[in-house]
Amino acid sequence: MTRRTFFATAAAASTLAATPPRCRMGVASTCYLTVWRPKDSYAFLEHCDALGAGGVQTPLSSLDPDYLKRFRARAEKSGLYVEVMVPLPKGDIGGFEKSIQAAKAVGADRVRAGALSGRRYETFSSLEEWKAFVSESKAAIERAVPVLERNRVRMALENHKDWTLEEQLALLKSYNSEYLGALIDTGNNISLLDDPMQVIRELAPFAVATHVKDMAVNEYPEGFLLSEMPLGDGMLDMRAVVDLIRQARPDARITLEMITRDPLKIPVLTEKYWVTFPDKKASRLAATLAMVRKQKMDLPGITGLSKAMQLRLEDDNVKRSLHFGRTRLGL
Repeated sequence: MTRRTFFATAAAASTLAATPPRCRMGVASTCYLTVWRPKDSYAFLEHCDALGAGGVQTPLSSLDPDYLKRFRARAEKSGLYVEVMVPLPKGDIGGFEKSIQAAKAVGADRVRAGALSGRRYETFSSLEEWKAFVSESKAAIERAVPVLERNRVRMALENHKDWTLEEQLALLKSYNSEYLGALIDTGNNISLLDDPMQVIRELAPFAVATHVKDMAVNEYPEGFLLSEMPLGDGMLDMRAVVDLIRQARPDARITLEMITRDPLKIPVLTEKYWVTFPDKKASRLAATLAMVRKQKMDLPGITGLSKAMQLRLEDDNVKRSLHFGRTRLGL
């Protein structure tokens, strides 16, 4: 798809019905990470209701009891599910417990957490730094699990461009708790040279929540470019993606994370990329680059667009994906 075609198609999404049929797929607030960046989770909830989404996954902008009560009433009025994004406990477990109790107060029975907010190959400059992060993350999870069990709330740990498939599987298997599972992001691990369908297939039995997205790739001198795409416009078989998750864990909700932005640079041909991957096999690099060359396409971006056009494109990409979910995925 050319850049011109992409924008023309995205703009056409605004012609969809103003009040579309309800989709069972929810929307993560990170769909609006680039331009809108909603500050109020109640306003985000109302926006997703207007889009016809089935639920929301969002941090809570306030823990005030009246705010939480109002948020829950609004979600229940429209029949929207709620999943709350929370940080892992860094030290004081009290703050984490308050976050979990707030999630329960708005009707959430599961929360999303990530160990790393950035990207492994950009954040760490040495293997020692990575190992320290691993130790800190495991300690944080150790602190979190008893709180989750006490409050009967499940936590979905995202594969957030940090854990390889093998590392996350080992981490999840090391805990014997029904309250710790995975959030499957269907595109992130491409940046770590993992096969996306294998990631979905092997993490699906642990799935508590999801970030469903389509992906596209292309080459650049230091590696490859990686972009989220509206569902159906990328290289992933979205029907197979959804079916794998739903067959393994029928209770894992399908939540969209369509991030509209410039392509991400994955610098797999640089020395720094490899410092935290001492055991990564060259065969995975070869397989990923072969996939990139086979699947490469023109990638969309937002640089050079007006702020108004960026806002419109960001929202239209979500609308198009919800439409695809309703009409093509049976959601």
